[in-house]
Amino acid sequence: MKVSIIVNGTLEEREVEPRTLLVHFLRDHLNLTGTNIGCDTSQCGACTVHMDGMAIKSCATLAVQADGAEITTIEGLAQNGQLHPMQQAFWDNHGLQCGYCTPGMIMAATKLVENNPHITAEEVRHGLEGNICRCTGYENIVRSVVAAAAAGAGD
Repeated sequence: MKVSIIVNGTLEEREVEPRTLLVHFLRDHLNLTGTNIGCDTSQCGACTVHMDGMAIKSCATLAVQADGAEITTIEGLAQNGQLHPMQQAFWDNHGLQCGYCTPGMIMAATKLVENNPHITAEEVRHGLEGNICRCTGYENIVRSVVAAAAAGAGD
């Protein structure tokens, strides 16, 4: 099947098998490897991207379901060589260790803080329940998200 998807602002048209997952389309067809495959069951959130403005798990979405959609991956957040405020906050607040979950955490967190510059640590913990990190203990992730929200990451 032919799909036409705008990915990080660029129209991408490809032939895919109907069973191709969006995560595999991004990684294998477009070489956008920042979107990680973690659990293959939509439990860990490492594959989180934005589709038409919503945070979704790309391992639970078929590429054909994204036909006509706008997708933003972790590679598309930075603009003109400048990290997105959420990316910068993760860097500044040591919100990562191994980094495997980080792209999905950042993508989920950017939507979580939209229009909420005063998000609380408790709201962050609840909002990121669908994203698993095995390294950090989450404290610096929560600190990063709260700092990014205060810095205007959700505007």
